[in-house]
Amino acid sequence: MSNTKTASKFVISRTFNAPLDRVWKAWTEPEQMAEWWGPKGFKAEVKKFDLKPDGIFHYRLVSPQGQEIWGKFLFREIAAEKRLVFLSGFSDENEGMTHHPMAPVWPLHMLSTISFSEADGKTTVTVEWRPYEASEAEVKAFDDGRESMTGGWTGTLDKLEGHLANT
Repeated sequence: MSNTKTASKFVISRTFNAPLDRVWKAWTEPEQMAEWWGPKGFKAEVKKFDLKPDGIFHYRLVSPQGQEIWGKFLFREIAAEKRLVFLSGFSDENEGMTHHPMAPVWPLHMLSTISFSEADGKTTVTVEWRPYEASEAEVKAFDDGRESMTGGWTGTLDKLEGHLANT
C-alpha cells in the first residue's frame, strides 16, 4: 500500500543572520554538518557524505545518555544555493534503512526539501517534510507527530544558528 496523502506537509522556516553561501556550506560540507546536525544535546558523526544525485549522507547521532541513532539521506536533487531534495530516514551502521528506534510506525522514508533564499544579507531556510511511500498507519503517525517534529527541527535549527554565529 502506497499512501502519501497527509492533511498537509510539515513545514518549518528560520531566517539566519548569515549570507546564503555560508548557510549553504553549513548544509553541504561534511565537516560543518558534524558540528550542528541533529537534535539539541546530540553529537553528530559523519560516516559518509557524497553530495550528488543518488549520493548519500550517512551519520551517527549520540544522545547525552550515550544512545546511538543512525540516519541516512539519499540525495535526489542539488540546486546550488537554492534547494536540496533527499529521502531521509533512520538507518543502521551499514547504511540499511530501519524504522525509528522509538516509533516503529514512523514512515521509513521522508521526502525532504530544504530551500534557501537570501535577502539583505540574511538567509531563510525552509524545511518541507512528507512521508514517502507510506502506509496509512505511517501517515497517521506523521500527522500525529507534528509537535515532536516542530521540537526536533527547532532544536536542530537552533544548533545551526549557533554554528553560524561561531564560524
